[in-house]
Amino acid sequence: MLMVWWTAIRYHFTPSSFLPSILGGVTAWALTGLFNQWFFFLAALGVTINHIALNLTDDYFDYHASVDRNSYINASPYSGGSGTLTGGKIKHTHMRLVFVLAYLATIGIGLYLCVVQTWWILAFGLLGMGSSYFYTAPPIRYGYRGLGEISQLINFSFTIGMGSYVVQTISFSWKVFWILLPLGFMMFAMIIINEIPDRTDDAPAGKKTLVVRFGAKNAVLFYGVAMMVAFMIILLLPIFNMASFWIYLSFLTLPWAVRAFCILRKQISDIIRLAPANLLTIRIHNLTGILMIIACLIQGLQNQREFQPAIFAIILLAAFYLPAAVSIFFKKNDRQ
Repeated sequence: MLMVWWTAIRYHFTPSSFLPSILGGVTAWALTGLFNQWFFFLAALGVTINHIALNLTDDYFDYHASVDRNSYINASPYSGGSGTLTGGKIKHTHMRLVFVLAYLATIGIGLYLCVVQTWWILAFGLLGMGSSYFYTAPPIRYGYRGLGEISQLINFSFTIGMGSYVVQTISFSWKVFWILLPLGFMMFAMIIINEIPDRTDDAPAGKKTLVVRFGAKNAVLFYGVAMMVAFMIILLLPIFNMASFWIYLSFLTLPWAVRAFCILRKQISDIIRLAPANLLTIRIHNLTGILMIIACLIQGLQNQREFQPAIFAIILLAAFYLPAAVSIFFKKNDRQ
């Protein structure tokens, strides 16, 4: 049963939340020297629990909207939900209970940080949780109206990362905004490529994603532009004195991005052969985020001349990421 719930929470997607949170926190330390380990941990934990709630919420409301009804036999493990409801492995009432509890835990962490730090955190929390729940929940269901992808771009960069920065510094920074933005565009690309196999289920259920609205061929263009913009921002960050040149470590993932785009163009109509590009996109986002965190930690060591915050951040990153890395970097998926 534990493995069923592990499948349901889709932990391999949660790095999209805790990586920008960790990046926002280490950037705060690198730029200002401010670093509270307890707040840093709580921010990463809160967004991770919220992401788990998001995954379960999406499964629950998509199931009740008759979306992804065939996902349990979908050849791609990166789209179509977890399949635990459609496959009858979990009762929908149990899933609803778990995501409600997860949202309550997130609220508890957020309110604590509001009390001990700043009530500005409430704004980030409400935006993040509201976006998570109403992505598929009625009456708003903005993910069904072609707005979900833009929301993901904003929330999985600015909302999460700047929220983590504010937790540490009680201030805002345009430098941090631009440092976080590449992860948002990569998240946008990840959502687009994951929606391509789903389009045959989404369209009949009235889920008008960008892929459904504009077609699979235009989705290839959206994907390519999003990846290009992400790497272009990274290229410009040191030039405009927003980050150190260590940020160029992130370009190690550029060959993967080119490869994923080529697979997408060639295999857009074949779910099985497209799956390696889905997996590559997750790897690109995750490894880019990790390399950006490492770059900011190096910058912090140079600026602050202390090791404890860097060591703590690395330990926390490893603790959160290793469970996801098993399915992201050690999963065999070689068909192209």
